[in-house]
Amino acid sequence: MLRPQDSRTRERKNLDGLWEFALDGQGTGRSERWFDGPLTESRRMAVPASYNDIAADATVRDHVGSAWYQRSVWVPRDWAGRRIVLHFEAATHRATVWAGTAEVVSHDGGYTPFEVDITEHVAPGEQVRITVEVDNRLSFQTIPPGVVEETPHGLRQRYWHDFFNYSGLHRSVWLYATDPAHLTDITVVTALNGSDGSVTYRVETANAAGAQTQVVLRDATGVEVATGEGSEGTLTVPSVHRWAPGDGYLYDLELQLVRNGELVDSYHQSVGIRTVRVDGIRFLINEEPFYFTGFGKHEDIPVIGKGHNNAFLVHDFELLDWVGANSFRTSHYPYSEDVLDYADRQGLVLIDETAAVGLNMGLGGGIFGGQGYTTFSPETANDVTQSVHAQAIRELIARDKNHPSVVLWSIANEPESETEAAENYFRPLFDVAREADPTRPVGFVNVMLAPHGTCRVSQFADVLMLNRYYGWYVNTGDLAAAEAAWEAELTAWAGDGKPIIITEYGADTYPGLHSVVAGSPWTEEYQVDYLEMNHRVFDRIDAVVGEQVWNFADFATTSGIMRVGGNKKGVFTRDRQPKAAAFALRRRWRKAP
Repeated sequence: MLRPQDSRTRERKNLDGLWEFALDGQGTGRSERWFDGPLTESRRMAVPASYNDIAADATVRDHVGSAWYQRSVWVPRDWAGRRIVLHFEAATHRATVWAGTAEVVSHDGGYTPFEVDITEHVAPGEQVRITVEVDNRLSFQTIPPGVVEETPHGLRQRYWHDFFNYSGLHRSVWLYATDPAHLTDITVVTALNGSDGSVTYRVETANAAGAQTQVVLRDATGVEVATGEGSEGTLTVPSVHRWAPGDGYLYDLELQLVRNGELVDSYHQSVGIRTVRVDGIRFLINEEPFYFTGFGKHEDIPVIGKGHNNAFLVHDFELLDWVGANSFRTSHYPYSEDVLDYADRQGLVLIDETAAVGLNMGLGGGIFGGQGYTTFSPETANDVTQSVHAQAIRELIARDKNHPSVVLWSIANEPESETEAAENYFRPLFDVAREADPTRPVGFVNVMLAPHGTCRVSQFADVLMLNRYYGWYVNTGDLAAAEAAWEAELTAWAGDGKPIIITEYGADTYPGLHSVVAGSPWTEEYQVDYLEMNHRVFDRIDAVVGEQVWNFADFATTSGIMRVGGNKKGVFTRDRQPKAAAFALRRRWRKAP
């Protein structure tokens, strides 16, 4: 699937804005055929945005089940004879779409795009009514998992990820047009040979009988540097300008579908020419050792929740640059494609993660404590879950495979990994990831419940990613004991001979809370001392190739006595004001190689 864009042959129409919106509290929308006409008793809702916090209404915030969006759009008159496609960048967690009264597509998975050809359901120069049912319910057969419980007070969604279950149309919606003969996908793999680079491409098309594929590669100034013909091939780039951390240099690869000398379709794909590989305990980008500094992040903004916002995108990247971060993880789901595009251009390095968070009944939203279920069983996470998880991996890689900023796939965050059932569940999923993309390392994020010597899934990973909270969830307030315990475990992991990235370490900190007494959790001083303890440990272990603090900014979670207005492990507040830890990290990371 190619993301909508404007080109010499393509045109898109953005459908963002205010849509009609209605909750389906009784679950009767389908049987009552709400898609047959205008929604009744509706309110306006912004797209893109989560719907939960926009209305000053707990019924909206805590809604479990379906919500309906609707708007009418004019189809451009000059699209007559064109293929017309409706494209959603994301709908959380499940969506069904109608064009007029015709059901045209359904999609499971809240963070990857889907689209449908609606040519036969629209008339250029006329309006079409678009209706979308978005369902936020989670089960053991969804990624992420959850359980809907019936109570005397209505449905309650129980889930095991430590961030709020925001719902809605979080990203842009598009209508776009192409020729019936069109390009459908492009895969790009780059390599380096001394001062030269290469771009190997594979193009897919539809309805293209009698047409030829041509490609043109241009540098950042628009100068043509290589051309090719055919649906696949390799282009050589003399004196290549490499994409590198801190240097987001991009070439432009134009794909052209030509029939009888006439341009039928044109699509532009940005290309960063770089290499990634693991060598023993080293993580290499362009054959140079790379050390990750940065954060786990969330798509989480006041009022709009997980809705994408370009102002916050730019501001967050400015703060990442200010603090000296060179990377982050898309915890715990695929982020907006706009984020990845911007990371490509800024030279920021990404660990790209699926939405497989919460597959661990030994955890409760980041807080230790069992959930009363068995993680892997015929009744809970089972073969159906594994199939859904595999599809989530394929969709993530299909969407993000051409982004040079993405250097590592993470197929799950903090799953159960110490059992035979976990080993059997994850073994084929690593194969799925490597089959989908043999060019990047693959890993998963290990949790403290599966320390070294007990984890049965890390054997499949190219890189070890560890989330550890010595000094917070264990050894709370006792940083001396935490340091000794942490170094002992990390030394054991280093013996496996793989690179280690610490993908989470952090301490909840209430902004403005201070103490002159050392070892006072929740204070800004303790957050700084906690981070410095971790850094001493990292610096003593050669296999550690990265440190990503949890979290970049405070974020919303489900209600609970362990979460005071959300998760407060941010180095920045939710509205992006720095805590003392931000300045401490800046001092360290600005000196880092």
